[in-house]
Amino acid sequence: MPTQSVLVRDPSFPARVLQQYLSLLKQYPIITKSVTSGILSALGNLLSQALEYRKHSKENSPKKKINVLGPVHFAIYGLFITGPLSHYFYQLLEVLLPTTVPYCLIKRLLLERLIFAPAFLLLFYVVMNALEGKTITDVQKKIKASYWPAMKINWKVWTPFQFININYIPVQFRVLFANLVALFWYAYLASVRK
Repeated sequence: MPTQSVLVRDPSFPARVLQQYLSLLKQYPIITKSVTSGILSALGNLLSQALEYRKHSKENSPKKKINVLGPVHFAIYGLFITGPLSHYFYQLLEVLLPTTVPYCLIKRLLLERLIFAPAFLLLFYVVMNALEGKTITDVQKKIKASYWPAMKINWKVWTPFQFININYIPVQFRVLFANLVALFWYAYLASVRK
């Protein structure tokens, strides 16, 4: 008796992308996280520029052109700094403060918020200004003018997200989770740095 062929539906595009991402994440965790960080950081900068363009359009101000170097600088920072550094930091948290340590939820958060976050933000200012060709004096002025306000906003915005991230998100997805939040955080930082 002949059998009929049945069409097998291909998984949807988002499902295929997710499967590919998970495969790459398993085979090449640091490279995958770094590339993802670079792409999302660049998108965050583009979002910032789009918001600024829209703001100037409503105010009838002179419109600024899209700065192509902005997303490139953010992509470089995400690729070479955010991705690898975050990967190793989240791994280190698991080693230093496993879930068996008393009060590990709070200890992880304090370590991330009081040591890692300030150092990471300072590194952001130094690297981004260096990529823009600024002098050390320019960097110092920029840090004096906007580091502390940005750090206070960082603590307000990031603390609940990082509490969830470092305590409830599986370690292999923490960089991705932080990158998704950072998409909007970089948009804020890019607008503050100007």
